[in-house]
Parts: sequence; structure tokens; C-alpha cells
Amino acid sequence: MFRAIAYLILTVFLITVVRSIIGIVAKGFSEAIRGSSASNTRPTPESKAPLTGELKKDPVCGTYTSAASSLQQTVGGQTYYFCSPKCQETFLARS
Repeated sequence: MFRAIAYLILTVFLITVVRSIIGIVAKGFSEAIRGSSASNTRPTPESKAPLTGELKKDPVCGTYTSAASSLQQTVGGQTYYFCSPKCQETFLARS
């Protein structure tokens, strides 16, 4: 009887070890495959636009831009926000 219980415990232990090894190997393959294809498709964190923040309207073209990432120019004590250097130059040429 004790021998059967010992075999049962040993079998459960071996199954657990084998499952752990297979899981580790599978995770390694998954990360290797994901790592090589992800470098070509995912944008870098520096190129992402901010996901939150206040939006400001460009006075030239009317585009709404994030206040954190837009070009800013103070004219007459008022700050204006621009979506591009071209809009900023056009605004400054008018004023």
C-alpha cells in the first residue's frame, strides 16, 4: 500500500516538473518569436503622441493638438499653440 502511494506521489511530482520545463521552453520560444517580429511593427515610445493632456486649437489651420507636444509661441502676452512649424511661421508672418 505504501509503495502505491509513493509511486503516485512520485508520478505527480514528475508530471509537475515536466509541465514546468515545457512551460519555460514554450515561453522562451514565444518571446523569441515575438521579439524578432515586434521590432519591425511596434513604434518606439519616443514617437508616440501623448495619450492625455489638454488640447489646444491651432489658430492657422484649426487642428487640435496636445498642449504638451505642440509648438508654442507667445505674442502680446497670449500663448498660441501650433501643430507644425509651417503653421507657426504663417501665423508670425500675419502678425
